[in-house]
Amino acid sequence: MNTSELNSPSWLFFDIGSTLVDETKVYEGRFKYIAEKSGLSYDEVCASVLELFKQNKKGDKELMKRLGIPILEWKSEDEVLYLDTKSFLQKLSWKTGGKYKIGIIANQNLGSKERLESFGILEYIDLVVASAEEGCAKPDRKIFEIALSRAGVQAVDSVMIGDRIDNDIIPANEIGMKTLWVKQGYGKYWSFSSDPESRKVEKADFEVDDLSGLLKIF
Repeated sequence: MNTSELNSPSWLFFDIGSTLVDETKVYEGRFKYIAEKSGLSYDEVCASVLELFKQNKKGDKELMKRLGIPILEWKSEDEVLYLDTKSFLQKLSWKTGGKYKIGIIANQNLGSKERLESFGILEYIDLVVASAEEGCAKPDRKIFEIALSRAGVQAVDSVMIGDRIDNDIIPANEIGMKTLWVKQGYGKYWSFSSDPESRKVEKADFEVDDLSGLLKIF
């Protein structure tokens, strides 16, 4: 696999959660909350959430709804960078000797730029397009179109990199971007459709198990 197979892309667009940022601690807090409110054990909550994710549902939110528990606000302050996020962005970004411009297309609360800056990685990123600021969210193709327009790049010359088949891979495939699935977080449990046509749009051009795998492609 190499960039020639990707038409030598000039832009790499990333999701944030479970792609650049490890959300494990956030989910742990949500599972504890569900356990406290429901009377289920923490292990029972974990098992139920995992099963729902395997059904292509947003497991934690779905379980809260089914149990009649108020939806807990997402705690971004509990997110941390994956250990290799900063180093691989340094290697990829044109600003630090790499080949690519780096963009973000993400469903995030207000203040995405500030959080990326606090993580120490905003300096490698050329464009941030986040749902809270744009008024539209993935999988709506509009947010992808906004990002491509602001970057001044054609879909075919860009790559969408994310952990979610539904939010990242399917809409990016439909708009003509190349796609790379990072199998991190709960997104790795996606159940692919048995229908050939549906499966075709779900399939990413490339798959990696973690961020370090990107450097073998780019």
